[in-house]
Amino acid sequence: MQDLSIFGIDFTSAPRRAKPIRVAAGRRHGAVVRLEGLAALDSLDAFSDWLARPGLWVGGFDLPFGLPRELVEQLGWPNDYAVLMAHYAALGRDEIRARFAAFCDARPVGAKFAHRACDGPAGASPSMKWVNPPVAWMLHAGLPRLIAAGVHLPGLLAGDESRVALEAYPGLLARELIGRRSYKSDTRAAQTPERLIARKDIVDALEQGRTRLGLRLKLSHAQRDELVADGSGDCIDAVLAMLQAAWAVAQPRYGWPEGVDPLEGWIVSA
Repeated sequence: MQDLSIFGIDFTSAPRRAKPIRVAAGRRHGAVVRLEGLAALDSLDAFSDWLARPGLWVGGFDLPFGLPRELVEQLGWPNDYAVLMAHYAALGRDEIRARFAAFCDARPVGAKFAHRACDGPAGASPSMKWVNPPVAWMLHAGLPRLIAAGVHLPGLLAGDESRVALEAYPGLLARELIGRRSYKSDTRAAQTPERLIARKDIVDALEQGRTRLGLRLKLSHAQRDELVADGSGDCIDAVLAMLQAAWAVAQPRYGWPEGVDPLEGWIVSA
């Protein structure tokens, strides 16, 4: 495990200089995960280039890796994972939005969206949701690039086992630490002192190892300041995803429970 890099990736489907994809890099030494650095990728091409680099790593990626089986079957889409993802990647966003909206319109209030089995335990938004947050676009923009890079998607698609990609969800770990308190906003005016305190509380808890993952985060003073100061929360989210990946490397099947639907996938540590 000494040579294994652990990454956490806070993904956005429309990266730019002001809102890049954030990458947290670290290494695990027993129960300690040391943050080695934070990087910013300001385009999807930069993300693809980063994925293609050789190396021994496991990454937790904050984007959905699959669609709900109920949705796939209702739409008559392929039920083989690789074929389904190729089909989804080939569709334009307007067509996806129209198909998903029609699916929702035909369903009763309170049950508009289809969910994956992992959404409930993780407290995650359904992967077919195209607004607030637009995770359907994250799947559409990110997953095909993971597949094109040939990385290994355990339980879903075989690839280069020296580069392992897992679906992470930072919100799951953040809620364990601070409950439903908000700790981030992309709107500068909404980056309040209360949210800053919440970020500080998250970082303090991670450094003290107060999570069910049984891991303790090791930071420099400068790194701690950077995580707390980032009002968008993207840097903290990348670190949370990194810790979820660090937990998974020591688990059988990377923490996947028995009987996971190979079309839907699973969120690490849910």
